Amino acid sequence: MSERSPGQWPVDEPVDLVPDDLYLQRAAERGRHEVVLGSIRAHLEEQPTPGAVHGAARKWGADITALAEDVAKHKRRTA
Repeated sequence: MSERSPGQWPVDEPVDLVPDDLYLQRAAERGRHEVVLGSIRAHLEEQPTPGAVHGAARKWGADITALAEDVAKHKRRTA
């Protein structure tokens, strides 16, 4: 029984669902995300008290929001 119907496994030539360039882009984005979160976590772990941890986290959040606003404003001007 060597005949296969269409759609059965194994396929002779699998379709590449995610092109290599998109895979590499996603891997780079994921790596950057992990590095940034690791840096933030290291900073939070340096804080002496739970209250200081929460304060630092709020500061990080505010800084990220301010950066996002600046980037969005720039993209609106150049679009």
